[in-house]
Amino acid sequence: MITGNILVVDDEPQIHRFLKPALEAAGYTALRAETGAEALRLAASAAPDLVLLDLGLPDMDGQVVLAKLRDFCAVPVIVLSARDREVEKITALDAGAHDYVEKPFALGELLARIRAALRLTAQAGEMVPKLTNGVLTLDPERRSASRMIEGKPVDLGLTRIQYNLLALFVRNQGRVLTHRQILTAVWGPAHTEDIAYLRIYVSQLRRKLAESGLSLVTEPGVGYRLTEIATPVAAGIEPLA
Repeated sequence: MITGNILVVDDEPQIHRFLKPALEAAGYTALRAETGAEALRLAASAAPDLVLLDLGLPDMDGQVVLAKLRDFCAVPVIVLSARDREVEKITALDAGAHDYVEKPFALGELLARIRAALRLTAQAGEMVPKLTNGVLTLDPERRSASRMIEGKPVDLGLTRIQYNLLALFVRNQGRVLTHRQILTAVWGPAHTEDIAYLRIYVSQLRRKLAESGLSLVTEPGVGYRLTEIATPVAAGIEPLA
């Protein structure tokens, strides 16, 4: 079980009363901050493993806290906010948040997203991006991907762009990547508005990932997330981009 210290940044006492016992029951230690200034101080002094950040803080906007946090700390940040506008989500994710959960939220889903973010941190030092599901393997030297079929690796036949796209998702498995982040990383800053182009490549990649135990999940209006699934996608059945 993955454990660690989680800094909860929220000015609502009921959120802390709700999350503290839930986090501790899941094996985490809960740290509490009710202002942005206090959050930055604790992030620097207590070195939490993950931050749950509300955007509506009394002393400064949560987006400002996130930007200041990223100046000195790469800790995973999950934004918890009642702000449901797409622009707020995209701004937070582009600024370095790992995930965005709207209030009110289901505790089970939040805990699952925490586990996913902490797994990313634990795997960050791996030189070779190899998936843990035992099905799909990336070879950075050959810039290829293969899937195990009847105990033998079968090359997926990825193009250069498809490989770069998959490698980006693998390095950020479980994390929401915005359209802008993906387009900038794979195609460059001149293509940040080419969302239709991105959808074509995601559609192609989904077909090649069929039955791999992985899914490219669409976050409507925001971007995509690579996740493991219990039942592999059947060949020929393609989720909508």
